[in-house]
Order: sequence, then C-alpha cells, then structure tokens
Amino acid sequence: MDQAGGRGRTAVAAPAGGTARRIGAGAAAVAIASAVASALGYLVPVLGARTLEASDLGALATVLAIAGIAAVPSMGLQIAVAVHRARQPGAGAQRAGWLTAAACTALVALLAPVAGPLLDVPATVILLLAVYTGAIVAAGRWLGELQGDERFLLLAVGMAVQAVGRYGGLSAGLLLGAGLTGSMLIGTATALLIPVALILLTRSSAGTSTGLGITARQVFTACSATLAMLVVSYADLLLARALLPAAASGAYAVGTVLTKGAIWAPQVVTVLALPRLAHGSRRALLVAVGLVTASGAVLVTASALAGGLAFGAAGGPDYAGLGRYAPVFAATGALYALVFVLVNAQVAAGTRWPAAPMWAGCVVLVAATAVVPHTFTAIMWCATGTALLVLVATALMPNVAGRHGLRPSPPSGAKAPESD
Repeated sequence: MDQAGGRGRTAVAAPAGGTARRIGAGAAAVAIASAVASALGYLVPVLGARTLEASDLGALATVLAIAGIAAVPSMGLQIAVAVHRARQPGAGAQRAGWLTAAACTALVALLAPVAGPLLDVPATVILLLAVYTGAIVAAGRWLGELQGDERFLLLAVGMAVQAVGRYGGLSAGLLLGAGLTGSMLIGTATALLIPVALILLTRSSAGTSTGLGITARQVFTACSATLAMLVVSYADLLLARALLPAAASGAYAVGTVLTKGAIWAPQVVTVLALPRLAHGSRRALLVAVGLVTASGAVLVTASALAGGLAFGAAGGPDYAGLGRYAPVFAATGALYALVFVLVNAQVAAGTRWPAAPMWAGCVVLVAATAVVPHTFTAIMWCATGTALLVLVATALMPNVAGRHGLRPSPPSGAKAPESD
C-alpha cells in the first residue's frame, strides 16, 4: 500500500468501528466549520443592512456576489486536488495552486474598468477585490490535499481559517463604520493572512509529494464546473441589481441570504462524499443526494413557517414583511445544493462537460428576465424556475466516463468502495 499522504488510504482498511468513528468525528468537525463559515458569511450582509444605506447595501451585495463568483476557482481547485489526491496519494499541486490564484487575481483586476461603471461599484473596490480573491483561491490547494487524504479534522480547521480570513475583516470594517471601500480594504488585508495560516497548519502533517502532479485540464474542468454553478446561482442577484430600483435591489439581496444558506447548509455531505465519489461509489452518491434533499426540505418548511423571522434575521425588522417570499428563496438554494452534489459527482467521474447545464441555465435566466416585468417577484420566480431546469438537466446528463468504462481504479492495496 502506498503510504504517501496515506492517512486517507489506510483508513479504508481500518476496522469498521474505527472508520465509522473517524468519519463521524470528521463529519462533526466539518459541519461545525461549515456552520462557522455560513454564520460569518451571513454576518457581512446582515451588518451591511444595518449600517449602510439601501443603495450601498445593494453595492455591497454586488461586491459579495462578484467575490463569490471570482473565488469559485478556490472551490474548483479544492475539488480537483481532492479527487486527484484520492486517486494518487501524495500527488502534489503547489504549482497549480499558485498559478490558479494568480490568474484569478489578474482577471478580476482587468475587469475593473468595465465592471465598476456597469454595476456602480468604485474601481478601487474592484481592485481590492482582485487581491482579496487571489488569497481565497490559493487556499483551495491545501484544503483539497486535506480532503483527498480524508484528514477531515485538519480540513475543518482549514475551512474555519479560510472563513475567518474571508469574512472577518469585512465584518470588522462594517462594525467600525468604515463604509464600503474601507471595509473592503480591511477585508483584503485579513484575507492575505489565509495562505500563511494554512501553510503553518499543514506543515507538520505534510508528507513527501509523490505520484503524478495534477494537470491543468483537471483544474480547469473542476473550476469551470464550479464557476458555472456559482454564476447561475448568483446571477439573479446581479440581475436584480441591474434591473430593480435601489431599494428593491437591497430587499432582493436580503432574500438571497436565505438562498445562500440553503445552498451551503448541507455542504458537509459533499465534502465527505467526494473522495469516495472519486472511486466511483454509487452508494456514496445516493446517500449524498438523499441527505441533501432532506436538508432542503427541512429548510424550505422552516422558511414557510417562519418566513418573517427569517427575513427579519437576515436584514432587520424593516424586511420582515417580505417573509412570504422566504420559502421561494430557500427552495432555489435547496435546488442548487442538489446541483452541487451532482456536479461534484460528474467531476469526480471525469465527465467531459459537467458545466454545460449551468451555462445553459445562465442563458435561460437572462432571457427570461429580459421578457418578464422588472419586479422583485418576477426575478425571484425566474431564478427558482431556472434552478429547477438546471437540476433536471444535470441529473439527466450522461456520465461520459462511466459510459466508456473510464471509472478510476483505486490505488494499489486500497479497497474499492462499494458501487452497488
């Protein structure tokens, strides 16, 4: 058995009780880290709703949406590295990590002259966002290595480090009344500490890099699929910013807080399942889909019963009257959470074009909002309908790798997960 980076591999052959306890502890730790990340992610728009004017709140939400989209390569890099590391224990990704981060920084910076005037966001904020994005993207390399090795306890710590660096500075700036630009400056300075912290975290547990290095195509496939998913799930917020008056745009931004919560609440399921999906486990996929579906059902039901409370918690008492729309925003997020599971499964299986349904969904959403009235509810329902179409298209997408018998083999000496 290959021992390089082998904690994840030796765990496969461990006694069932020990493996179950290890996975259970890892699941709990990752769930806590995900909850911390979600809470901190909620905190920024919540503070913005209480400290900024409606127009500035819309601008903040737009910046956060751009940051979420631009930082998607961090998630794509993590997924690609985790899948590759599960198949090739100890495989390195240092060069791919830094190159991906540099490319994302340069891309956001080059878009500043266009994105700033179009979305009514200061160019200075966009340039700060470019540096902020690069720091977040770089973290994907270390998180992916920990995930692929199934070192879930350390992964949870790394996720918490990334969340604190990503949202802590922005929250501090808003609490200090620094405004949009000042808060972004503080947030960028904090984000730059993320790679430093992760290097220190993983240094003591890093093994010798062995196996084949990850390829640009693997990173590109995972990044493009994850980017497409985030673009289509954030597109309604950007369209609302462009098409609605400032006050309505701010209100819509509050609703999308519920959408994001429903997307990321079951994130732990996909995180734990991905290394097994890399070995073609159908059982892991079925369990993951079932758990994420249950999570979505609970969140939609809770939103229906306490919509006013949900909107009030997200944006303050002035938005509580919009509570009747809470189940719709939650349903949109729940649908995209299922898309996220299926996209991960497609990437893990080596499907050639896993991003196709999401990009098609973007086109559908833009076309739909172009013909419907430019109102809060019209954009909201267009977003939900698009989410349903994307889910159906992703579920029906043929698994090219599986169809051609390209399912990856487990490393030498490792036991393949069940694929019944």
